[in-house]
Amino acid sequence: MRKPIDPLGTTEMEVLQIVWELGEATVGQVHECILRQRKTAYTTIMTTMKNLARKEYLQYRTEGITYIYSAIRTPEEVRGGMLENLLDKVFKGSSVALVQTLVGHERLSESEKAEIRAMIAAIDEDPD
Repeated sequence: MRKPIDPLGTTEMEVLQIVWELGEATVGQVHECILRQRKTAYTTIMTTMKNLARKEYLQYRTEGITYIYSAIRTPEEVRGGMLENLLDKVFKGSSVALVQTLVGHERLSESEKAEIRAMIAAIDEDPD
């Protein structure tokens, strides 16, 4: 059984998303992607990826002296776990309070509203 989802910092989440997009990546490849958006040290990315491996978000294999990282956890698993943490810590476990806050404070487009209505309709139609 895997450890529960640990909260992730901004850089950790950014690195994880890049690895998900690439499928597998070296520190250099992730660093290059991040440099397109902002300056950061190579060693910062290396340390972040090592920490993600320690936290069981990433795994790695070696080819010579190069570490090649890939994700252990899926995006859905991470999002779900982080949402559970947020729900417990901020909303005292109330899904209704979470949704009220999201809908009340977010600028939803008409297409997003329609998508949410369709999800609710599908829940209402589900016999379980």
